[in-house]
Amino acid sequence: MTASRSEQPEIVASPCVGVCALDDDDLCIGCLRSGREISQWGYLDNAGKRQVLQKVAARLRACDSERGKI
Repeated sequence: MTASRSEQPEIVASPCVGVCALDDDDLCIGCLRSGREISQWGYLDNAGKRQVLQKVAARLRACDSERGKI
């Protein structure tokens, strides 16, 4: 018996935007993941990937907040 579409596991997409360069804080200037998060992405389960995405969102908010102070 084959699994229906609703039973298929959800795929958590990578935040990679193809601009792969780490800054002095070991964060990618494209997707804001750390070097470690990038290297482990393929091994993480969906829950782990969502945790990384939450960290990325927090970093983005912090960057936006810093820009507002300029």
